Amino acid sequence: MIGLRGIGLSLLLLAAVTVHAAPQQLDQDLRLRLALAMADEGSAQDRFEAEVWLTDMSLRLSKRVPDPHERLQLLRQVYLEARRADLPPELVLAVIQVESNFDRFAISSAGAQGLMQIMPFWLDEIGRPDDNLFHVHTSLRMGCTILRYYLDMERGDLTRALARYNGSLGSAKYPQRIYTALRTRWYK
Repeated sequence: MIGLRGIGLSLLLLAAVTVHAAPQQLDQDLRLRLALAMADEGSAQDRFEAEVWLTDMSLRLSKRVPDPHERLQLLRQVYLEARRADLPPELVLAVIQVESNFDRFAISSAGAQGLMQIMPFWLDEIGRPDDNLFHVHTSLRMGCTILRYYLDMERGDLTRALARYNGSLGSAKYPQRIYTALRTRWYK
């Protein structure tokens, strides 16, 4: 486990160095990050902080996910995966709201699948063709890893990272939708 985390830290440094690399190389780096993330089984958390967050977010999500068991299970996974990727969990909720409106079976017109709308080709790229993007864990693990990668690539510029996540670099429309969701639903 420590070995995977050490490799992950090395990848972060590598990503910082390869920002100016050719697009093909960046795809290789993201492929490696996704493969490592999907192989990582561990995650640490501050239990008290997580419980406070879960209670607050459960109330906010109740209209979109009415079943309390399903809602808490989803929120726990969002919290764990966001923290694992060093992202604010509220940001991940905003991305899910905009991408799929919390429909884990969502499929976009481009073929992206699941809560965080991941393109299925990534499963083949990382040697996990039997994984299912409609599984909450898979969608969250991959989506958070991809968003973290783009945030690192853009040196912390969230607007550009969100535009990359959506495939709309150069347009502020998608990032503004995320910021609106954050402001009106998740950061009240």
